[in-house]
Amino acid sequence: MSGNGAEAKAAVLERLQADTSFVLATHEAPDGDALGSLLAMHGLLSALGKQADMFVASSDLPLPYEYSFFTTERTIQEPPADIATRTVIFLDCGNIDRNSADVLRDGAHLVNIDHHHDNTEFGTINYVVPTASCTAEIIWSLMHDLGIVARDLVAEALYVALITDTGRFMYENTGPLAHQMAGELIQAGVDVQGIYRRLYEEMPLAKLQLLARALSSVRSCDSGRLTLASITLQDLRATGAEESHHEGIVDHLRAVRGTKVAALVREVETSEGPPRRKVSLRATGEDVDVSAIARTEGGGGHRRAAGFTTDLDVEEIAALLLREIALRLDGERAAAVSS
Repeated sequence: MSGNGAEAKAAVLERLQADTSFVLATHEAPDGDALGSLLAMHGLLSALGKQADMFVASSDLPLPYEYSFFTTERTIQEPPADIATRTVIFLDCGNIDRNSADVLRDGAHLVNIDHHHDNTEFGTINYVVPTASCTAEIIWSLMHDLGIVARDLVAEALYVALITDTGRFMYENTGPLAHQMAGELIQAGVDVQGIYRRLYEEMPLAKLQLLARALSSVRSCDSGRLTLASITLQDLRATGAEESHHEGIVDHLRAVRGTKVAALVREVETSEGPPRRKVSLRATGEDVDVSAIARTEGGGGHRRAAGFTTDLDVEEIAALLLREIALRLDGERAAAVSS
């Protein structure tokens, strides 16, 4: 079953109430919405008296410093022995095939709850709401249907998910429900200033030094339509930064005047062979869908925030992005003129 309407939502609610044992999972390299949704769903199930484990792959540990609220003692790194009898809930996960959580695909039911518009609907139940500001907003709505009030750590997790995925309410996915949700969570006692400081004002020095190296590599291409920077493994070693410290750097690139697409290219180590490169993309408007660009390389994401992993070098990535941007800007304009 798939959809974003009442029928799909009812199917999810039925599983939450009828089943007794769950495993929760999200996408690799989990961000604020992924982790916040994971913890919020765990809280929802606990309120219903259900047994639930949260799966976070060992390759995703340790978690980034800003998400220290999420304690790894609550997680498992391997599928439980009774996975075939459990309901597996995938949260904020657009494609199970690009995810370390694919080891959980043998669950009795696969419930896919997400807000990515390019979700591949891999579950036995798919509740995908592209209009939601974040996956946590969907969980918040489910909690309302079940009469569960978010408090303490669950309320904090929902708020962290909300403000990180909406860019502190500045991104285009910020709708009226996002503000309504925020107001309710603040009324529940969420420490807004404390969370803001933890996420944005307690930066390790190594992260600042990594930002400096990334900004020193910035280039402007095609009259500024593409703004690109890169981070090498040497940059990480020289600064002592962690791989997760790249978060937020691409937003500095998006802020450059005239930019249509911002791209951060970073090297990542592999178990064997040369390093690969992960590319984070951000669009500044609706005229370029960066998720469509990411899908050409096996990635995905949102229209204005997406990414992919590749073996291409930085120059090849830049050339690829310039071609794709031109196709979506010049190609579409040319087609409009000729029609």
